[in-house]
Amino acid sequence: MPEAYIVEAVRTPVGRRGGGLASVHPADLGAHVLNALVARSGIDPAAVDDVVFGCLDTVGPQAGDIARTAWLAAGLPEEVPGVTVDRQCGSSQQAVHFAAQAVLSGTQDLVVAGGVQNMSMIPIAFASRQAAEPLGLTGGPFHGSEGWRARYGDAPVNQFHGAELIAEKWRITRRDQEEFALRSHRRALAAIDTGRFTRETAAYGDVTTDEGPRRDTSAEKMAGLRPVVEGGTITAACSSQVSDGAAALLLASEDAVRAHGLTPRARIHHLSARGEDPIRMLSAPIPATAHALKKTGLAIDDIDLVEINEAFAPVVLAWLKETGADPARVNVNGGAIALGHPLGATGAKLMTTLLHELERTGGRYGLQTMCEGGGQANVTIVERL
Repeated sequence: MPEAYIVEAVRTPVGRRGGGLASVHPADLGAHVLNALVARSGIDPAAVDDVVFGCLDTVGPQAGDIARTAWLAAGLPEEVPGVTVDRQCGSSQQAVHFAAQAVLSGTQDLVVAGGVQNMSMIPIAFASRQAAEPLGLTGGPFHGSEGWRARYGDAPVNQFHGAELIAEKWRITRRDQEEFALRSHRRALAAIDTGRFTRETAAYGDVTTDEGPRRDTSAEKMAGLRPVVEGGTITAACSSQVSDGAAALLLASEDAVRAHGLTPRARIHHLSARGEDPIRMLSAPIPATAHALKKTGLAIDDIDLVEINEAFAPVVLAWLKETGADPARVNVNGGAIALGHPLGATGAKLMTTLLHELERTGGRYGLQTMCEGGGQANVTIVERL
């Protein structure tokens, strides 16, 4: 049976909104990790079959197929193509899936997968507004669809409403969320202070480490914040941070490993994506994880480490309740609440962290999942070699 191997993985430090990466052109952010990936792997870049990048809000400097633009901005061979994909927050995890599927199919041997997002420069959902307004269109992607309204009525479709629905369904209190958020910051700061992220990051100028974690945060400060939704439980402290960054991985076939003298670090054990209620939106990692474990015959206790995106605290807390996973194995170095969530780059960023942490701890299996717009979730299981 064909295999798809992860040979190398690298990310930028994640910049906070208005921070050290805020003015960097997204193509240059992407180019930075691409050059680092080529240098660290030692691969001839002309041998790469394709570059698959995730990115949302592809307007302005993120428009025009940012995968291709970033590759060319890196000074890499013109004959290598690139394609940009959008599965909302899971875009660069889906990029890894597409790259792995190309390798597993035998149609390609060396594929770069990654993602980039500069949210300081292009705020979330800015692209859809910019594209719609000159055409005289109003409302979001669901506005005016008779089929959507017949099926889902006029229920609000947004991530804050979805997070509140999760908190209500799984009886997750504001205090539960704030305790989780505080733990995310503490774990992230411990990882930074002990150098756990050093191997996986490529500093960008003066930005040498993740800017998001807050040393001065506390339960008292979190308790003083107003909810995002009137009468709700979600606050900014329990939500992922607006961020800037990029990440990239090199995937290779067995033939490419032999031909180029590469050393595989992990293999793709499983990849899948599932959907669920698009109004609740953010709970799809629960059925997606159940599906992945059933397909592989693995139990949750067989998974040594988990990276689940901390879009909002209830997303992870509900997933923990349903799966019975050991919290000590989940987001061990903190998550997006502390480290940030550069939308189109987060999937590849989490995979990069998962790979390096498996190597550091000697774990065998790592599982990555994340909630995505439209009520979707990707799941990837990797096996460290």
